[in-house]
Amino acid sequence: MSENTILTLSQVDCGYNNETIVHNFNLSVNQGEIISLLGPSGSGKTTILRSLAGFDPLINGEISLQNKVISKKGFTLAPEHRQIGLVFQDYALFPHLNVHDNIAFGLKNNTKNEKNQQVNELLSMMDMLNTSEKFPHELSGGQQQRVALARALATNPHILLMDEAFSNLDIDLRNRLSAEVCNMLKKRNITGILVTHDQDEAFAVSDRVAVLKDGVLQQWDTPYKLYHQPCNRFVATFIGQGKFISGKGVDEQTINTDAGILLSKTPGNWKKDSALDVLIRPDDVILDSSYPQKALVTNKIFHGAMTFYSLRLPSGDYIDSIVPSHKDFPENKEIGFKIEPDHLVAFQTR
Repeated sequence: MSENTILTLSQVDCGYNNETIVHNFNLSVNQGEIISLLGPSGSGKTTILRSLAGFDPLINGEISLQNKVISKKGFTLAPEHRQIGLVFQDYALFPHLNVHDNIAFGLKNNTKNEKNQQVNELLSMMDMLNTSEKFPHELSGGQQQRVALARALATNPHILLMDEAFSNLDIDLRNRLSAEVCNMLKKRNITGILVTHDQDEAFAVSDRVAVLKDGVLQQWDTPYKLYHQPCNRFVATFIGQGKFISGKGVDEQTINTDAGILLSKTPGNWKKDSALDVLIRPDDVILDSSYPQKALVTNKIFHGAMTFYSLRLPSGDYIDSIVPSHKDFPENKEIGFKIEPDHLVAFQTR
């Protein structure tokens, strides 16, 4: 634990209706860091968030905020005393209150002038000063999300929890607003925790990401390391795109495959002569008609600047490739390829 640690979860078991959903969860988050809890539906992301917010008690373990225990077995500090803000997927604005009063709702101990000053500062930050008298139904989805965010920030929380906070927005607005939120949190040195099933969103905004499966933390790392150095097969398949091909370990940095001899820049965890499943990312595969190794183009999808190709190797294994779209290769024809992985990831099959 570093001196900059603001939040610690130690050996946390949590769930609901007497059922444990999350098992032995450990995490430390630094002041001003933005992290994501990422995983498929049912992995325990929202269960952890509810425990952080104080909505559900812990079954075991403890949660500490600024070195003060806020949850442990038999004790749950009330949500209103945690100084933790929460932004929901559905915004949860009060329909009978205008924008100003929605944002000011949590400022019960402030004078009228203090409330107005805080609300106006947040509206200015959100570029929404002209909406203070409007009601939620008069706002767009993006504007409603900004109001929900401003309301959560009004009380100056230590941590802002975001529960699928951008998933109801269209892609362009989601990307723009999530970037704005991150910049805002960084400027105010507020720690942000995002619950999401969208890895693109998690990677775009997070300093570190916790990947969960079936209530168990699989890997806690930077987006770069999750993609290039997954610790197990689940993380390798859940993060990014890629296909596994069969291989055999030659030595700790060399694997023999039907796609050629692959060399790792660092020693791997496989043994000599071991049977391996080798992860090949689309950005590892380079296509060019001049290459001697051939694969059959079985499908291609045009994405504007890039084209996504599916390829079948002579062995029957499949790999994918992402290529600048000015290079156009026909379907149902063979194309030359080579594999140049920056990080070689492989798992023993026996």
